[in-house]
Amino acid sequence: MYTIGQVAKFLGVSRDTLKFYEEKGLVKPQQNSENGYRTYNHFDIYDITTINFYREIDFEIKKIQELRKGKSIEGIQSLLVEKEQVMLEEIAYKKLQLKKLQLVKEDCQKISQYLGTYTIKEMKPLEIMGVIDHYTAYDEYDSLKENADSIKKAVILTSLRRVIRFDDSGMLENKFMVVRKVENSDHPIKGEVLAHPKCLYTVIEDGRWSTGGKNTDNKVEASIRKVAKENGYELLGLVYINLLLTTYEEGLERIFLEMYVPIK
Repeated sequence: MYTIGQVAKFLGVSRDTLKFYEEKGLVKPQQNSENGYRTYNHFDIYDITTINFYREIDFEIKKIQELRKGKSIEGIQSLLVEKEQVMLEEIAYKKLQLKKLQLVKEDCQKISQYLGTYTIKEMKPLEIMGVIDHYTAYDEYDSLKENADSIKKAVILTSLRRVIRFDDSGMLENKFMVVRKVENSDHPIKGEVLAHPKCLYTVIEDGRWSTGGKNTDNKVEASIRKVAKENGYELLGLVYINLLLTTYEEGLERIFLEMYVPIK
């Protein structure tokens, strides 16, 4: 016979875990009525190691309780198949989360490399999933949830692209589109696809921390025109703006935006 301390030590589990197993009816050590001490025999130890085995493959306590009541090999196989499917779905979901995280890391690198500078870059194909008047048109978000490029099926700002049309007289149109990247997508393409092989590309900072809440559209437009003129680029009258990252400084948001400005 072994004490709870001895069992905890050589099985590598805590006393609290052993007591928890007992509370759930998974192990039933003898208990001294006078001093309350528990003693475990070799059958109890076998039960504990069996519980630990099923816990290691992430079986819930409820499922282990079912096993204790009796399961055929076929019944166990059924539980294993069920658990396998859950795990496969979790792995697929985690892979998507990891991909999102890696993309955000890449966005941080873009900010470091391109903030305040211009270069020539391709705007990769984007499928238009929907259009809203403005990102503050919250009543329109409900109809966009299924189309948002989000693994949680929620409308997030990184699913939106601000599109500005302009000519020499100024801004002609300002709207927001819900888009999804076409490259490496498993989804069939149903909507219009946007792509521009040659764009002026830059990253700018917006948000109250850097702008004091002022609109900087005119300043950005002037900068684009200046760069295009200096380099002899002919603008196509379009600007695509994408949110890369939002952080905070002194309680105020710092918003980093990437801009694609198509040129001939």
